[in-house]
Amino acid sequence: MPAVAWKGFVSFGLVTFPVRLFAAARPEHVQFHLLHRKDLSRVKEVWYCAKEGKPIERSDMVKGYESSKGEFVVVEDEELKQIAPPTATTMEILQFVRKDEVDPIYFESSYYIAPEEGAGKPYALFAQALVQTKYHAIAKIAMHGREHVVLIRPTDEMLVLHTLFYPNELHQANRPVLKSAAKLAPKELDLAKSLVQHLAGPFKPAAFHDAYRENVEHLIEQKQKGQKISVVAKTKKAPVIDLMDALKRSLASSSGSRTTHSQTKGKLAKRPKKAKAA
Repeated sequence: MPAVAWKGFVSFGLVTFPVRLFAAARPEHVQFHLLHRKDLSRVKEVWYCAKEGKPIERSDMVKGYESSKGEFVVVEDEELKQIAPPTATTMEILQFVRKDEVDPIYFESSYYIAPEEGAGKPYALFAQALVQTKYHAIAKIAMHGREHVVLIRPTDEMLVLHTLFYPNELHQANRPVLKSAAKLAPKELDLAKSLVQHLAGPFKPAAFHDAYRENVEHLIEQKQKGQKISVVAKTKKAPVIDLMDALKRSLASSSGSRTTHSQTKGKLAKRPKKAKAA
């Protein structure tokens, strides 16, 4: 049984029904442990009191907010529970927005919404209302130490929830300042459109894989067997000098192979087997 990320109610007008949230995805990577280079023993993290100069246990710690330099306000877990907003247990729908109205740049994490036993009918009613009206729901929910604005959308006869970044969390300062758009020749645009149309196709998530992770797993397998490490050749990208020529060569190259760049970049000659992470 997967771990429950949140448990509470969805409030839709006067209709309220209990639900649970389950994480919809998590990144997969090869896990490394830190070792002492001398004897390859595991390195243990030690919590250390700077004032007393000695290690302490987790049970001896409390949360503290630094109000000024060296001054802290201690906050207990029980106190945080006492000031939790109503959204800690109830998601109230705030409004509905047209599907695709929310820019994906706001999406943070995704969760499956599952109805509790006996709540199947109101759950299905809410989901079908979203499907047929082509709207998504905006709500608020408190979990993991903060209150989130969330988007709820229907998919495959079920509901999916996405937590959203707040506007002040988007790094606007990182947005590049672009110069005025250069004038494009009609022939250049036509070739670019032809390249897009030639590579167009349905999105099939299963067709893509993490080449870097597979290469790391293969590296570990080779080292376990005492084999020579397979080095991945690095390609050098030359700057575009003649845009028309680059577009023509791109179109000609794509005609010979429909394999996507993300599928082939960094791929080893031999498909690596799964290796056990340390």
